[in-house]
Amino acid sequence: MVAELKRLPGIGPRSAERIAVWLLQSTKANPLPLAEALLTAKEKILPCAVCGFFATESDCEICDDATRDDLVLCVVEQATDILPLERSGAFRGRYHCLGGKLSPLDRVSPEDLRIPPLIRRIEAAPQEIEVILALGSDVEGEATANYLAEILRGRNCRLTRIAQGLPAGGGLEHADGLTLLRAMQGRRSL
Repeated sequence: MVAELKRLPGIGPRSAERIAVWLLQSTKANPLPLAEALLTAKEKILPCAVCGFFATESDCEICDDATRDDLVLCVVEQATDILPLERSGAFRGRYHCLGGKLSPLDRVSPEDLRIPPLIRRIEAAPQEIEVILALGSDVEGEATANYLAEILRGRNCRLTRIAQGLPAGGGLEHADGLTLLRAMQGRRSL
């Protein structure tokens, strides 16, 4: 059990041991609902066919929401980057998850990212849309933003990048709501 818990992001050997001991010894612990929830999530939660966010059907709740602004598309690295943006309330448009970022050291190339579906979404828009690149400010995030800016320039979109206000070398998942709000409001054209 400890070995499996250590595989989770942010859980080191000591934390894994503490969690395992708590699950085994605490009278408050009830590991069966946790195990069932994990199995259910693994079986029923899939990437949205449109944006790549978490979905239990073909499309996620965000893509099904008719009140969203179809003329603004926020591109993020991972599905988890959508969660803090949604919590902040700073954005009411559509999303597109790339499924990663360019990283030659990790052997992640443009072919490994969800770039073709992004291009199709932009080209299918009835009029020019704003594409907000809400990528991390680390080296890989910047490289991904520059690559996307190059291949999307001249297409049916106006490119912007969220303002720098996020911690250097950090991603969206670590930012608070106010930082995300200011970053979205201070975005700039590329």
